[in-house]
Amino acid sequence: MRLGDGAKGRSPFPPIADYGYLSNCHVSALVAPSGNVEWLCLPRPDGPSVFGAMLDRDAGGFRLGPADSVVPAGRRYLPGTVVLETTWMTRTGWLIVRDALAIGPWHHERTRSSTHRRPPTDQDADHVLLRTVKCVRGTVDVEVECEPAFGYGTRGGEWEFASDGYHVAEVLDSAAPEDRAAEPLRLRLTTDLRLGFEGRRAIARSTLDEGDNAFVALAWSRHSQGPSTYDEAFYAMERTSDFWRGWLASGDVPDHGWRPHLQRSALTLKGLTYAPTGAMIAAATTSLPETPGGARNWDYRYSWIRDSTFMLWGLYTLGFDREADEFFYFVADAVGRDGTLQVMYGVEGERTLAETELDHLSGYEGARPVRVGNRAFEHEQHDVWGAFLDSVYLHMKARDVVPEWIWPILERQVEHVLEIWRLPDRGIWEVRGPKRHFTHSKVMCWVAADRGARLAELRGERELATRWQAAADEIHGDVCANALDERGVFCQHFETTALDAAVLLIPLVRFLPSDDERVRATVLAVESELTEDGLVRRYDVEETDDGLGGAREGAFVICSFWLVSALSEIGESERARALCERLLAHSGSLNLYSEAIDPCTGRHLGNFPQAFSHLALINALMHVIAAERRAEGGTFSGGVMTG
Repeated sequence: MRLGDGAKGRSPFPPIADYGYLSNCHVSALVAPSGNVEWLCLPRPDGPSVFGAMLDRDAGGFRLGPADSVVPAGRRYLPGTVVLETTWMTRTGWLIVRDALAIGPWHHERTRSSTHRRPPTDQDADHVLLRTVKCVRGTVDVEVECEPAFGYGTRGGEWEFASDGYHVAEVLDSAAPEDRAAEPLRLRLTTDLRLGFEGRRAIARSTLDEGDNAFVALAWSRHSQGPSTYDEAFYAMERTSDFWRGWLASGDVPDHGWRPHLQRSALTLKGLTYAPTGAMIAAATTSLPETPGGARNWDYRYSWIRDSTFMLWGLYTLGFDREADEFFYFVADAVGRDGTLQVMYGVEGERTLAETELDHLSGYEGARPVRVGNRAFEHEQHDVWGAFLDSVYLHMKARDVVPEWIWPILERQVEHVLEIWRLPDRGIWEVRGPKRHFTHSKVMCWVAADRGARLAELRGERELATRWQAAADEIHGDVCANALDERGVFCQHFETTALDAAVLLIPLVRFLPSDDERVRATVLAVESELTEDGLVRRYDVEETDDGLGGAREGAFVICSFWLVSALSEIGESERARALCERLLAHSGSLNLYSEAIDPCTGRHLGNFPQAFSHLALINALMHVIAAERRAEGGTFSGGVMTG
């Protein structure tokens, strides 16, 4: 079904916030409430979609559910996991479906993995989308419909039986892979139901009675064929659940009423990591619109240095630090011998991410163009270096040592910042209008020099520490001299009095103390002038030339949670908590967030799930919890509360 205008009639696209998110730390999948898998890219998270109904109803899907119902009775994650459970009530019975991207034991024993650069662990992705179903009462007619559309919906495939009987089928992508050394993508569908084919669809229909179980597994790797019996499928699902619960138990999440939100955000950030290299992607999707029906549609399936280091802040706050080691080695690999660090990379360190448009896809609710690739890799965004160095400092200061292997990279980045900080850039929001002297970019250049000086002290590099700290002081003075308006409020850039939500980070990165009047004035100005129904916009599109013609966008979730943290910093604890509760009420039914929210409708907008949103949630909730503990006479340190 093609849509010319997503606003006409009832949309066939589910609300973005209603999708369930699955991950095996290699790829991601999104499951609609109907039980249809509407997004899965293979063999990498930034690869072409096999199921792409999220961007065009003709671009492939994989449904499992009752034959006569598409609205479930309830959905949840099994506690502490990324295993999605959907409960169905039909006229004749009750059904429970569980979905997961399976995780199993490390399986490269005789041959080495062609993608893994990090040390092997005990577990690895099974390369299987696993679905189990159980009839818990009465009788339910169940159906399976699997229709892949390879290459972002450009190619179908012909299913063939791959064994005796009706339980195993395969379909081959007819196009040659871009990597000539790679094998063509082959999907293997295994089930204990009876399969048949209708055109390009593999279909199974069966009646389950009370107590009956069934499974369906879709595999795409020669290393894993998937389970062949329900017992094997049940064991694989339990093993996957154990993996996620074991990872979550390795952290330190506060015992608080908001703990489920913190846990879900931590699991989501972990799911957005790419285990083979340590990369962290900004979101699982491309081209979900920031403006309904509009052109603010970007591909976020890449590793931005800024986003990734902010993700590490969130994970580190909750006691997860192994991901930091993996990411720093990813950066070291990506930087290579020349030592230059760019804004973003592909998940295996690719430097060129050419941006193209897929004209054959209608887009989510008619929002076009649909883009793959992202030319922001060419942008100059000077805040990136500060985010990276702050993350390194946060990680290294507890160890009181800076490893020899990372020091040359850090030194080159600080020296680079000292060369470019006086120049204009595109800013944190990657505006495609003129370059400006963005306040946030200058502040983060200060962070780079300041944290660099502290890291130099840790290494005993006194001369470097002195020179870098002097540079930090110069940047600090420049910002304070040029970024303030007549009210003492920090503005978006040096040539304007317009506001920008990114200045909320000024107290959070300790550019100025929280009791400084300029900080208080800035936070309250953003709260008063850049919010709608309490939710924060990045900037006023009528005052900021972002190269997109002033198109309206939603309030950004990360900015709204930044305001929570900033209000806590300036002592406005009650206002911070009230805004935090409002934001938590805006989460989807599965406690997931996209990039933005329409303040008028509460509708989620932009790519999903969004790492920026979840890391800011963690930071905000920890700020409010810390304020509560201080009010009760306790202290809060490193994610651990003590009396």
